[in-house]
Amino acid sequence: MPKIINKITKVLITSDFFLNLGWGLLSPIFALFILEKITVNDPAKAAEVAGFAALSYWIAKSFIEIPIGRFLDKHDGEKDDFWFMTAGLFVVAFVPLGYLISTEPWHIYFFQVLHAMGMAMALPSWLAIFTRHIDKGKEAFEWSMETTSISMGAGIAGGLGGIVASMLGFKILFIFVSGLTFFAGVLLLLVRNNIYPKIRDGARFSTEKPVVEP
Repeated sequence: MPKIINKITKVLITSDFFLNLGWGLLSPIFALFILEKITVNDPAKAAEVAGFAALSYWIAKSFIEIPIGRFLDKHDGEKDDFWFMTAGLFVVAFVPLGYLISTEPWHIYFFQVLHAMGMAMALPSWLAIFTRHIDKGKEAFEWSMETTSISMGAGIAGGLGGIVASMLGFKILFIFVSGLTFFAGVLLLLVRNNIYPKIRDGARFSTEKPVVEP
């Protein structure tokens, strides 16, 4: 990644790439997993479970995310944002392992809600930190880098997910998704000492602005 991008922006984009790479592997075969492992080859039931699984995720995320965002805004500095972001990814990393031990539809719904909780913790804080640290005058370029990394991760994974599942099975695939998500969380630790300890007026200003190297 070009050195004209500062360290925090670089790490956030890289972490997001691996997160989307991991979950992109799962997306193409999740319904098939439900069909084979949860509903035992009942297509109608599998479609119902897959639909309610999506509903569980999006409804839970919608209810949880805004209160978390408001909570983060009420606390000065980025320490809370950083730890919510990192902890959220670690929570999400355990979700694929939960799918592996699932045998009933409600198990899937439970882990979908857990996934929603983790993303509700990670996403507002990720966006807040990225927004504050984006390089002035390079906003469009750095946001384009972010969206391109998401597209690349999801695109590569979309092509590989089905192949990995067919060759190695669901167990290996889910473990791989968990590992990539965990790695995305670990990457964030590289910038734990570079975030703003204090913020004023919601701007980039900090009373103790850290040194951020390329």
